[in-house]
Amino acid sequence: MNTTYDGDEPMEGKDIVVRESLVAGALACLFGLAACDGARDFLYRDAAPPPTAEEVAPHYVAHGGLLGIELNGNVVELTVRQPYDHLQRGGSLWARVGPYVYLFTPATRDVFSDFPGVAAVRVITVAPDGAEVARAMLHRDALSDMHWRRSLNILGHALKDGQKSPRRLEMLTDWGEAHTDFRYNPEFVNR
Repeated sequence: MNTTYDGDEPMEGKDIVVRESLVAGALACLFGLAACDGARDFLYRDAAPPPTAEEVAPHYVAHGGLLGIELNGNVVELTVRQPYDHLQRGGSLWARVGPYVYLFTPATRDVFSDFPGVAAVRVITVAPDGAEVARAMLHRDALSDMHWRRSLNILGHALKDGQKSPRRLEMLTDWGEAHTDFRYNPEFVNR
């Protein structure tokens, strides 16, 4: 294969060189646009704004232990108190399952549905003294409709049978760890 051009014969690969140049030019233009403040506004002009904490609050009003709701950019953050008796009785398992009891609910699914500007919901569980126990963040696109139905089913079994059958709590925890970004306080969770 001859890749040099001496003027007499056609250069092989000429089309490839032209296409690569066009691609490189297009990428340079895109990066240039991305660097401009106006370009960011142009690209995201149709993005829905995040709701206020007051708009989100009615979705979670029925949840016990809720200490507060805040928005951190486009992430809804729920802070929930986890009773000491749960942490003492259930130990590490109950510390780990805490955020998922509040995260995989119809309320969270409805927040994603009602507020397109919400990118994720984060639940932070705290002990009565204010020490963080665990946190988990569920991204908007982490669950399909089928996975939402499965999540609600797993949560329902955990709430109904979790005290009698800790395996139900383990299933919810395993599901949560597979679908969220999470972090546990080592003082409460020995992993």
